[in-house]
Amino acid sequence: MNRKLFIYQLLPRLFGNNTATNKINGSIEENGTGKFNDISDTVLQKIKADGYTHIWYIGLLAHASTTDYTAYGLPHEYSEIIKGKAGSPYAVRDYYDVDPDLAVNVPDRMEEFAALIQRTHAAGLKVIIDNIPNHVARNYRSTNKPEGIKDFGEEDDSSMAFSPQNNFYYIPGQPLEIQLSLQKPSGTPYSEYPAKATGNDCFSHKPTHYDWYETVKLNYGIDYLNGKETHFNPTPDTWKKMRNILLFWAEKDIDGFRCDMAEMVPLAFWKWVIPQVKAKFPEIIFLAEIYNPSAYRNFLADNTFDYLYDKVGLYDTLRDVSCGYRPSSDITFALNDVGDIQHKMLNFMENHDEQRLASDFFLKEGDKGKAAMIVSCCINTNPVMVYAGQELGERGMDEEGFSGKDGRTTIFDYWSVESLRRWNNNGRWDDELLTAQEKELKEFYRQLIIVCNREAALANGLFYDLMPANYENEEFDSTRLFAFLRSDKKDLLLVAANFDSKVQECTIQIPQHAYSFFEMRDRGEGVLKPLLNKDGKELAFSTGSSLRISLHPYSGEIYKVSFSDN
Repeated sequence: MNRKLFIYQLLPRLFGNNTATNKINGSIEENGTGKFNDISDTVLQKIKADGYTHIWYIGLLAHASTTDYTAYGLPHEYSEIIKGKAGSPYAVRDYYDVDPDLAVNVPDRMEEFAALIQRTHAAGLKVIIDNIPNHVARNYRSTNKPEGIKDFGEEDDSSMAFSPQNNFYYIPGQPLEIQLSLQKPSGTPYSEYPAKATGNDCFSHKPTHYDWYETVKLNYGIDYLNGKETHFNPTPDTWKKMRNILLFWAEKDIDGFRCDMAEMVPLAFWKWVIPQVKAKFPEIIFLAEIYNPSAYRNFLADNTFDYLYDKVGLYDTLRDVSCGYRPSSDITFALNDVGDIQHKMLNFMENHDEQRLASDFFLKEGDKGKAAMIVSCCINTNPVMVYAGQELGERGMDEEGFSGKDGRTTIFDYWSVESLRRWNNNGRWDDELLTAQEKELKEFYRQLIIVCNREAALANGLFYDLMPANYENEEFDSTRLFAFLRSDKKDLLLVAANFDSKVQECTIQIPQHAYSFFEMRDRGEGVLKPLLNKDGKELAFSTGSSLRISLHPYSGEIYKVSFSDN
């Protein structure tokens, strides 16, 4: 039986950090940092036991930070081109190195990384890491590249704004002038001449603090200033360099790549490079961060990407429904938009870019995200992701420094996450310091994920939307409820979610067409067994009658049908 993919996303710099100082804009010495070694066998076994299949480690690649590692032969950094003290994990300064912040012994950092991969695999989990193909840190220079590999920009002709064989785009004759950088120079100011285009397609020598000013855009052979003319023949040098990088990390025994802002890189590159990587590593998966629905199917065609973000569809819809801004019936439309590829979409309610469910900017309490998580996890066979701390109701309401009080957990600052720190409990990774509410929410996530992988109807079965059959049902509130069936043509499961703030007593009608769709004959009577609520009562069930159920606020239930003829 194939299992659903359940991905646990974590940032090691935050995840294992037990230092409680949390000084705003604090240094690594003041606020500390998590290490590779903090992700121990103990916590990996706990993550595995909670039903997860993969861990997405973010921030592993060496990225620009204000911490001085020149004593170890690493380049001097410039604070004015870095966001926060710890820097963005997406401003890579060396594609062939891991971040020294994460190492107990900096010279042994690659060995410590390899040990983490081995521990993760030994726990029965697979590893996803970032590939960041669109941009690099402003001060990119690899000190760890293999022999014979050239650096990005090393052989560029910087007198040309665009050349197919350049790795960067240039603004000839103009020095870089960052407008209102939030950090002052420490020592000699950074100098860049001629200026390079910035990672968010800012072709100006004066990027503002609203731009990705800490990065420079990589050139894949598209002349943006000339009508986006493409120059893919001969193969651009950047394509070859990025292929080498992907193969370098694939050889480190990782199991997948989450490709950052994949749609900002030409699709032709992905169709060229992914088959080459998969020819050597056929089991490796490629997950695209993408926000343009019109491009979804092209990115999946020809076995290019395995999975895509479902942010602008399902996530945005579930967020609005959870907050009461849209009716729950809109979920049907979001699913229909990706109907034929829904099994290829990654569902999530949190990640490092989005606001925490429990933040003041979203639902204020993690418990109120249960209904959205039930829908996210159960609607199809597609993968689901949980961000570290989400299962504890982490609020993300700290004001860390570069990252203000915005409902997100910082990726730019040295910090520790209070809920994760208590779960950590000095490396014990137990529930001793968690509140009763945190324990209950954590158990909900565990039970939901385990049910999804235990029940073949959820892991491998078909989906049947019950909303159309209940639109005119006066005993079913289609603005706050969502219901559907899942079946592998053997077992039948009813899933119902309540996005309302009060208990919903409702009647659900199941049309005879549903049984035909699942190729299930009329099996008469049986019982509904609740799989999430341990105290829930079994209910009578008949294929010829509607169902009367009660759903807790902001929650839901998965019912398994047991027929009397079993």
